[in-house]
Amino acid sequence: MHWLLEWFQGKKIYYEDILRKLDENKINYLLVGGMAVTFYNVPPRFTMDVDLIIDFVPKNVLRFMKVLTDLGYKPKFPVDPQDFANPKKREDWVKNKNMKVFAFYHPEREREIVDVFVEHPINYKEMEAEKKSISIKGIKISIPSKKHLIALKKMAGREQDLLDIKNLEALPEGDEFRV
Repeated sequence: MHWLLEWFQGKKIYYEDILRKLDENKINYLLVGGMAVTFYNVPPRFTMDVDLIIDFVPKNVLRFMKVLTDLGYKPKFPVDPQDFANPKKREDWVKNKNMKVFAFYHPEREREIVDVFVEHPINYKEMEAEKKSISIKGIKISIPSKKHLIALKKMAGREQDLLDIKNLEALPEGDEFRV
């Protein structure tokens, strides 16, 4: 059974705590990647990680880092997670380390990965203005518009992304969102 269907039916999924805490702490974010695609009315697919784009307003970034560290997540790289709040550090990671995402893992559940974009591939305010919001089990989840999700997938350009684009573009108008 697909994880989203299980979640709709009341089963707790592995990223429920993260999404709940992001909502409770009023973190401005967009769920992107495979999990976001799944919320559109496309054939379900398996994904192991959660991909996020967050608003880089300093207070939002610091609250976001606190949520992840309070839940026990640690950076995959040997850096202080608070460094993510520093725009100069993020810029350095992009320019000198070719970093696209800042990855977090949970030491007790290492397959649970949270990837946070280090820079905004599309203007965040533009994506936020057109986002879709859904609520599952009392958790508000923000997802980019179909247009922005397709643009993000085109930038990634992997085989799975191209399949996601094909499935998203095939959706009839008005029959796009699963919830």
